[in-house]
Amino acid sequence: MPHIQSAIILAAGMSTRLRAVFGEKPKGFLPLGGNPIVERSINLLRSHGIQQIIIVTGYLSSFYEALQSKYSGVQTVYNPFYAESGSMYSLWCARQWVQAPFLLLESDLIYEQRALQTLLATPLENAILTSGFTYSGDEIYVGATDMPLQLTGLSKKPQVLHNIVGELVGISKISTLLWQAMIAYSEDYFSRHGLRLDYEEGTLHHLAGKMPVFVCKVDDLLWAEIDDATHLRRVQESVWPQIALREGEGAG
Repeated sequence: MPHIQSAIILAAGMSTRLRAVFGEKPKGFLPLGGNPIVERSINLLRSHGIQQIIIVTGYLSSFYEALQSKYSGVQTVYNPFYAESGSMYSLWCARQWVQAPFLLLESDLIYEQRALQTLLATPLENAILTSGFTYSGDEIYVGATDMPLQLTGLSKKPQVLHNIVGELVGISKISTLLWQAMIAYSEDYFSRHGLRLDYEEGTLHHLAGKMPVFVCKVDDLLWAEIDDATHLRRVQESVWPQIALREGEGAG
């Protein structure tokens, strides 16, 4: 099993639903425990042996570019079409800068470090991380076979999936073969349909029926994606205090 030394953080989003409460800043710079959540991710990744961290930027990219001089091993890649493309195009923009295998995560996540430990420890070459049901709103549900847990589909519409096993966390382990398949599928899609393709419901959902993508499930994982004011309030009042208590971090 190759040792993973690289990670890609997707951070090109426009933070539209949070501007009213957070102003003109990218979501990754939401402060929890005294630090922006993207910097917490950087520090967690580095503490788990990740030496190269590629951040794909778009909206207000200068915030992320400043991190390159603060952290060794951090590099930004700019998505010039961030306003009219999906997350898979942002990921495609990093194709020349990182070699698989790598960890893939999003800039607006708060999570226990157990999330990284689980994916780095699994012998599975490619895997998505899932949790139990959070009922937080805007969930992406995961359909999978019973045993082993192998991905069959991803959707925000649970009625279109069979055997839902949990929610997508937004942290994944991407193997060389899976990465090559994602690039090939997305390039064909871009040429036919344009750049609005996401890597979850669009790309991974499509590839799940063509190659094995496994599911690592941690039922009681503490985590949240912060897309809007309701998500932020839930994180501030519940999720982050629990993570801080469990991991001994400051909850301020």
